[in-house]
Amino acid sequence: MADSPRALDPTELGAYFALIEVSSLLRHSVEQQLREAGDLSYVQFQLLATLGDSPGGSCRMTDLADGVVYSRSGLTYQAQTLEQRGLVTRAQAVDDERATTVTITEKGRDALATVFPGHIAVLDELLYEPLTRGDVEVLADVLGRVRDHMRSAPPRSAAPRRRKTA
Repeated sequence: MADSPRALDPTELGAYFALIEVSSLLRHSVEQQLREAGDLSYVQFQLLATLGDSPGGSCRMTDLADGVVYSRSGLTYQAQTLEQRGLVTRAQAVDDERATTVTITEKGRDALATVFPGHIAVLDELLYEPLTRGDVEVLADVLGRVRDHMRSAPPRSAAPRRRKTA
């Protein structure tokens, strides 16, 4: 007989539910701001911001999928949508013909510049306003450790693909 999972204590349960609710509320407000300011989805914003921060403004599709924890097929669709809008370009990777590299364009950088002021305002108002600087430092430390722990196993998007057997 398998052991039953342990029960969460009230503090653990409260922390979990608070994290989920804060995450949902913040994401809803951020998505609304991104749509209104730049007609971007949250994932599209993540892709542009990641590309904007990367050396040369380029990244492989697989690395992007892992970074934003998004499926390869979903990312392909989002990159195609951004490419149609002129915000990114896609090309075969120079060193691997099977890989695709995505690069942010100047129009993509302009889109980021358009949405960033409102994005920061939402974060300031909803996330940082009730916190002291010390709180923010503790939050960054705690969430960073949890993120690093969770990323110690590769996300599904980085897992090797299974070959179909006949």
